[in-house]
Amino acid sequence: MKKDSGFGQNKQVNETKEEQTRRSHIPFRLNFLFFIIFTLFVALIAQLGSLQIINKTDIDKKIEASSTTEVSVSTPRGMIYDAKGRALVTNKANAAITFTRTNSMTADDLYTIANNLVKLIKVEPDKLTERDKKDYWLGSKANLEKAQDRLSDKEQKEVDTSKQYLATVDKVTAEEIKFDAITMEAATIFKRMNSAYALSTVFVKNTDVTDKELALVAEHAIDLPGISTGTDWQREYPYKGSLADILGRVSSEKEGIQADDLDEYLAKGYARNDRVGTSLLEKQYEEVLQGTKTKYEITLDQSNEVVSKTEKSAGEKGSNLVLSIDYDFQEKVDSILKKNLEDMVSSGKAKYSPGAYAVAINPKTGEVLAMSGYQHTPETNELELRPLGTILDAYTPGSVVKGGTLTAGYEAGVITGNDVLVDEPILIQGSAVKKSVFTTDYPQEISAQKALELSSNVYMMQIVFRMLGISYERGMTMPYAAEQAGIFGELRKGFNEYGMGVKTEIDIPNEEVGLSWTNFGKGGPNAGNLLDLSFGQYDTYTPMQLAQYAATVANGGKRIAPHVVKGIYDNKEDGTLGSEKEKVGPKVLNEVNITNDQMNIIRQGFYDAVHGTDAFTTAKSLANAKMSVSAKTGTAETTAPGHPEIATVNSNLVAYAPSDDPEIAISVVLPNLTDEKDHKNLVIAQEILDAYYDMYLK
Repeated sequence: MKKDSGFGQNKQVNETKEEQTRRSHIPFRLNFLFFIIFTLFVALIAQLGSLQIINKTDIDKKIEASSTTEVSVSTPRGMIYDAKGRALVTNKANAAITFTRTNSMTADDLYTIANNLVKLIKVEPDKLTERDKKDYWLGSKANLEKAQDRLSDKEQKEVDTSKQYLATVDKVTAEEIKFDAITMEAATIFKRMNSAYALSTVFVKNTDVTDKELALVAEHAIDLPGISTGTDWQREYPYKGSLADILGRVSSEKEGIQADDLDEYLAKGYARNDRVGTSLLEKQYEEVLQGTKTKYEITLDQSNEVVSKTEKSAGEKGSNLVLSIDYDFQEKVDSILKKNLEDMVSSGKAKYSPGAYAVAINPKTGEVLAMSGYQHTPETNELELRPLGTILDAYTPGSVVKGGTLTAGYEAGVITGNDVLVDEPILIQGSAVKKSVFTTDYPQEISAQKALELSSNVYMMQIVFRMLGISYERGMTMPYAAEQAGIFGELRKGFNEYGMGVKTEIDIPNEEVGLSWTNFGKGGPNAGNLLDLSFGQYDTYTPMQLAQYAATVANGGKRIAPHVVKGIYDNKEDGTLGSEKEKVGPKVLNEVNITNDQMNIIRQGFYDAVHGTDAFTTAKSLANAKMSVSAKTGTAETTAPGHPEIATVNSNLVAYAPSDDPEIAISVVLPNLTDEKDHKNLVIAQEILDAYYDMYLK
């Protein structure tokens, strides 16, 4: 029995130990589980702390970016002033009614707004196309559904929504777009609003907005979501006259950026409907005149509706341009040119002439002092300002170019200094006799300097013979045209170094370079044309090119780009002209590749053309000017435009003064006169130079 009870006791003890072992495992597992849970909570808390403390700024930005966006609004352009600081182009502020489109606005919303707004304001209807009218009509949700019901089964199944809309447009009938006057105004408002992309602002009306209209719009703001009042600007030109023709124009918001310039401007951050310069100085200096846009932060709610608009950075009005041209001097040159052209028209000397031109440049800086032109209509004798003709219209120059011919001779090494050559009649087979005004049947020895004073055509032709490696003999045959090609190039290189036959690089777009024959085959130059080129009787140049040539001689051989803008200026706090930010020029394009001594021979020849004592000195009358003048005249034989049987002449001139320290270089171009016996080229030149002296040096 004791054994039995002992066995039972041992069994009970053993069972108790097993139970104890199992019980000891349970707390361990629970503790391990609690440990894992605790660890996860710690990690979660650490992550929340990281988000709220360490990465708070980044998270805030992400949250903010999902509910805010940035828009830009243009500011007024910079203004343009003349050399004395008089505003030639200004900005006039106008009251305006604007529309800002939200992300959620539908065409039906625009339709409703347009029809509410048209009851409050008067809008001059645009020239709406048929498509414009249909888009407006379909803006109404009810009208859209009506038109969609007319679609065929195939059209209704079209998955491309743009193609389906086009099909819907075709279902609108002509009767449905017969609009009355009020509806045309509403359709115009709709079109203007519909041009806005999301969160951009457009002008619904920006001219002739009345105080009453502003008050009514403000009063009914709750019915006009997106509609607001503000200000706009438009370009004004307080000074009329020829300078207005070089300033250019600015596109309207409706026109926006021109198609040819769109990609370039979009890459620079412009918007499609930004107003930009489209021509002349407004375009050339677009990035200077265009202001810095004002940037706003737009906050949207969950429905994409605007809840706030905060200015993030204030915009800045564009920088200003100050021209090198004094309005008064430009007007004076215009009046001189017009008066003399009227005289020539009255006398019949300008019967066939297309006009008259004059350019004045500062030879030290390239600053354009005046660029004047008048277009003459022979049929009516009407005269119209055409200052751009100075860079667009090219004419045969005549003997004014002879400084370039001497330069080509120097560079070719066929003359080296004040070389003496023979002036005599030149007779080439296949060409008429060529000679100078003073040429006689008896050969005359003449120096380079004298050749400029007397304007010897023969001296220039003798240079060509030397460049060809031949000696002149009466009745000789010139080398074939193809063999002359290289000499044409050498002559033109000499001209090009002064600006003749190449772009002057003036800061006005689209200048012309004139005509230079390059076809040495059929229809190209004949045997005598190379000789003609040497004394300015072949290629054509603009008045601006000739003025640059005169300026290059005047300053001793530096070809400087002409420019009508002399400086870029900032704004004072009141928006008026501030201080200079950047000076424009001088930009030296090249230097004439001859020695100082050779250039001095050319300069002395120009001086002698005025102050020489020979009976054939060509510009003697300029010795009466109020300054010491150096000059070169030129007469080109031409025919009347449209009348090849009528002989005319181009009467031209280049000059500079004072001769010893030039401040002004000019060109005068008088094309297609019946004769030049009254020497109007000299008369005009002296009057311009005397006017400059009286205004600035007296």
